[in-house]
Amino acid sequence: MASEIKDINLAPSGEKKIDWVRRNCDLLRTLEEEFTKTRPFEGKKIALSVHLEAKTAYLCKVLAAGGAQMFVTGSNPLSTQDDVAAALVKAGLEVHAWHGTTAEEYESHIRAVLSCGPNIIIDDGGDLVHMIHTQMPELIPGVIGGCEETTTGILRLMAMDRDRELKFPMVLVNNAQCKHFFDNRYGTGQSVWDGINRTTNLIVAGKIVVVAGYGWCGKGVAMRAKGLGARVIVTEIDPVKAIEAVMDGFDVMPMKEAAKFGDFFVTVTGCDKVIDEEDFAVMKDGAILCNAGHFDCEIDVAYLRKAAVEAREMRNNIMGYKLPDGRFINVLGEGRLVNLACADGHPAEIMDMSFAIQALCAKYLVEHEGTFDRMIIDVPEEVDRDVAVRKLAFLGKEIDVLTPEQEAYLNSSSAG
Repeated sequence: MASEIKDINLAPSGEKKIDWVRRNCDLLRTLEEEFTKTRPFEGKKIALSVHLEAKTAYLCKVLAAGGAQMFVTGSNPLSTQDDVAAALVKAGLEVHAWHGTTAEEYESHIRAVLSCGPNIIIDDGGDLVHMIHTQMPELIPGVIGGCEETTTGILRLMAMDRDRELKFPMVLVNNAQCKHFFDNRYGTGQSVWDGINRTTNLIVAGKIVVVAGYGWCGKGVAMRAKGLGARVIVTEIDPVKAIEAVMDGFDVMPMKEAAKFGDFFVTVTGCDKVIDEEDFAVMKDGAILCNAGHFDCEIDVAYLRKAAVEAREMRNNIMGYKLPDGRFINVLGEGRLVNLACADGHPAEIMDMSFAIQALCAKYLVEHEGTFDRMIIDVPEEVDRDVAVRKLAFLGKEIDVLTPEQEAYLNSSSAG
């Protein structure tokens, strides 16, 4: 099937972006060199649905260097960068994606990628896995397994597994220590504020920021907001995480209360209607809302569209909704992932770790084909550690190593 992209003539710009990423992704560059020699994916088809920007593109090229036939699409209608998609096509990969797809086009691209009959699936949010199970089950026997990048995708996988609907093994990449400790916390924390600051050109210092959700992503967003001089309120449903937020120096309250005070709101929960009609009713005029969770349902934008007496583009990627009382509520990036809809996503060095885990887990699936006795697979400890050891070396840091005597001491039941 021929690629479906916006414009192949955009490729030179995309190539520059990918080359910049390559220069700043030591782990992936090392894997590219190794895979070129060992060809672990020779004869294998990989279907990939991840936010299609330069870091993802470089992961695709690394997998292709290992012999894989790559079939690529995005995982969000607004996160695809058309010049990057063009660069991949020029490099010989099959791509079905462009920025600003309709819901129908997005689904068509997912289907087109799966039509290759993949052996490995690399997913971000679970759309590939969902479609192949519900609409293209005849392709399931050819799938060795897959990897899932996000918390949201893992929640979908766990639900499928509980219902005994998941038909091939999936590695929970997001749960790897070298993924969620760094990607979710430092990557999301920085890229969310990159998106907000680029888009609004407003000061954060002295403002009140409401962060909905205090998982690893929420921790990163709150930490960076504090660093920018904001006062931070956290909303949570988990009492343990709420205590953690308090002890990290943040205020904690229900969204219905927090909505009265916030200047900026960032949802990072993976849940539906985290900010809804009741919250909009008490917000300040000019409140700025954005989402950093995978799906665009955390802010009830559909209600805003219906309730507004006027919808006005206040600035590129900012839609202002005028309510009957005259207040404006501003939503960034249509309520989609603000760090990708309004910026370039996570920093390259952070995604270097996450995508190195993706590549090594895909290799692990191929090497262990047919040996799995369950459908939900944790990232092997040796993969996580391998990435950590390599990354530490690239950072120019060393750590202590236990002596044989210390290992014996720690492993002894009589030590004291």
